[in-house]
Amino acid sequence: MTLSLSSVLGLRSPAPAVGAALLLSACAGGGTPPPSQPEPAVAPPPAPAAAPTPAPAPVSTPAAQVVFGVDLDTVRAGAFDQGKMWTFDAPPAEYFAETYGFTADAAWFERARLGALRIPNCSASFVSPNGLVMTNHHCARDFLSQVTREGESLLDDGFIATDLVDERPVEDFQADQLIEIVDVTEEVNAALDALSAERRGDAREDLLEEIENRLSGERGGEEAGIAVEMVSLYNGGRTSAYVFRRYTNVKLVAAPELQMGFFGGDPDNFTYPRYALDFAFFRVYGEDGGPLSNESYFPVDDDGLEEGDAIFIVGNPGSTSRLQTVAELEFRRDVEDRNVTEFYRTRMEALGAYIDAHPDEAEEIDLRNDYFSLANSLKAFQGRLEGLEDPVIIARRRDTDRRFQAAIEARPDLVDRYGSLIDRMAELQEQKRDLAAPYSTFLGFGSPTFGSTTLFRAFFAFQVLSARQGGAPPEQLAGLIDQIRLVPDRPQELDRLLLEARLRDVVRAYGADSDIARAVLGGQSVEERARAVVSQSQLQDSATAVAAIENGTVTMADPALAVMRGIVPAYIEYQGIFSIFDEEEELAADLGRARYEVYGTDVPPDATFSLRIADGVVAGYEYNGTVAPPFTTIYGLYDRHYSHAGKEDWDLPVSWQGPSETLDLSTPMNFVATSDIIGGNSGSPALDQDLEVVGLVFDGNIESLPGDYIYLPELNRSVMVDIRTIIESLGEIYDLDRLVLELETGRLVETEREADAVAR
Repeated sequence: MTLSLSSVLGLRSPAPAVGAALLLSACAGGGTPPPSQPEPAVAPPPAPAAAPTPAPAPVSTPAAQVVFGVDLDTVRAGAFDQGKMWTFDAPPAEYFAETYGFTADAAWFERARLGALRIPNCSASFVSPNGLVMTNHHCARDFLSQVTREGESLLDDGFIATDLVDERPVEDFQADQLIEIVDVTEEVNAALDALSAERRGDAREDLLEEIENRLSGERGGEEAGIAVEMVSLYNGGRTSAYVFRRYTNVKLVAAPELQMGFFGGDPDNFTYPRYALDFAFFRVYGEDGGPLSNESYFPVDDDGLEEGDAIFIVGNPGSTSRLQTVAELEFRRDVEDRNVTEFYRTRMEALGAYIDAHPDEAEEIDLRNDYFSLANSLKAFQGRLEGLEDPVIIARRRDTDRRFQAAIEARPDLVDRYGSLIDRMAELQEQKRDLAAPYSTFLGFGSPTFGSTTLFRAFFAFQVLSARQGGAPPEQLAGLIDQIRLVPDRPQELDRLLLEARLRDVVRAYGADSDIARAVLGGQSVEERARAVVSQSQLQDSATAVAAIENGTVTMADPALAVMRGIVPAYIEYQGIFSIFDEEEELAADLGRARYEVYGTDVPPDATFSLRIADGVVAGYEYNGTVAPPFTTIYGLYDRHYSHAGKEDWDLPVSWQGPSETLDLSTPMNFVATSDIIGGNSGSPALDQDLEVVGLVFDGNIESLPGDYIYLPELNRSVMVDIRTIIESLGEIYDLDRLVLELETGRLVETEREADAVAR
């Protein structure tokens, strides 16, 4: 349940963007945006590139191959392999009626849409008529730190606004409520179909911006609290303008201690049974300065659920790649995801070594959180990779491709335009395999957190010296020097460890005896070279680097620049990848249109951090030779604590130690359902068919990690906090009866004393 590092790291994987790189699993994970490594303003002088080490051979699937007793030729795609993240553009009313036996009419879907919110990197919902907003604790952590006052530690100790006046304003928080959807597919497609394939990419961006500005202006724009976002579904097969009412006057109301919000720590992350109290409450305030009066909200059902009950999750799943072809998934299995996993592992080692050696310094620069982010992302990518290595999953996806191809070929109106797309996409994946080495070498190259800052400064310094030699104008040089100023400083030993990791990337990708490895290492070992660079380079800190470049004392003989000179050939080769991705993006867009032509809205589009509704049922599942129950209880929380006595991840905060006799230990705490979620769904409300809140999504189980590319309802589970334990803890542990009163009745009182009087 951690933030994905894809965008933070600059882990720009060679595949077309399918949405914002946001979160994995329920709160972490992300799409595969295109490369965004820094490009030279003036191209470095060309140098001969060493031949890359061949990529690992793909796992073949011979005819009639039998794996674990399964004949792969007989494996067929499941009805919902591509998921159940239904859009509000085309709500699945008929499917809900057939499956759950109730009528979800237009008014029902409108209530579901208007009660939901999108907040920074997460989902949320209105849960009272007084602007009260519910989301996850981990979605509120930055804001807890933001409102912490001197002498407080709200992240560790939690925050309770006893009275209304105690609620604390937060900054840089926006809550978006989707109030209108405008289908602009025909307008967009008509304009783009008149252009050549080469011109469509840039033209599409310009066209969408024009439509966005037009619709925003017609509705009053920012001054009226309106935001418009263009949403592409089916990789551009359908395009909508989402009109939001944006709320920015927000205050923090309540959040438990970090130890409860993240109970079990990283060991329990992506697992179930679970015992986390991952909730937080904010409040939106109106223009009059008082709590917002809003009719659209989800009331609380404190009677809760039972096994087999239907639930509906309304939220903003970040990004999936379920429409990718098998060839694309095989490239990810053999090259992309494998290298990303290795990147996370090696950077964890570097940060871990520094934390162990310098714990105080590491705490000052908040390195533990960076380490935990890497650990969580590594766990998620390992789960994805294991799924890609499962021949049955690949066989199911291969059957999806076969059926799709057959459907295209059965349509004379489609076959000429779309009939060769899957084959051409496969050809591009083979071309990308030839560039696996530079791709591996430059993963996360632009990251200020997980890459060597000395080497990153050398990247810009190399361009300055090359540009200066070529007679570039002063303003161009000044821009590059400004980039160097922005590179943060870090402890020398930490930078050395991260530089060692980058040098090992080069050796692993190209081989120790390759020309590029010899050029980069200069006859030294990885450790010797890294130590020499950070101790001798004038680029080790930003101030010295800028001064040396401006006064001309730094030369290509600088140790960091010597390493960069060795890397340049690989970087030039890496730049050559970009043309492949332009074509790949166009193919993905055409495949998306083809899927929409064939299947319409019967197959949901990939997630794009846009509002969806996902259905499912409360259900346990088999795991590890036993059975996971659908619900856990507060009893289990205490068992977990005492069974792991003395271990930090399962320590209980003081407020939960020695509970009063009135705390109901049998209260359901966490539960699981088959609902389809992915990163971005963190904070989504779990609703019953009456649109009453029964839970709060905060994670997925580890079996759901392949959910990026396939939905398996027999294994995938969304993990939620039961609303009953939220109510129980607010009243019995945190003594916040005014919030309990508001959740249960909708009534707002200003003080805890008033709420206590009502309770009596």
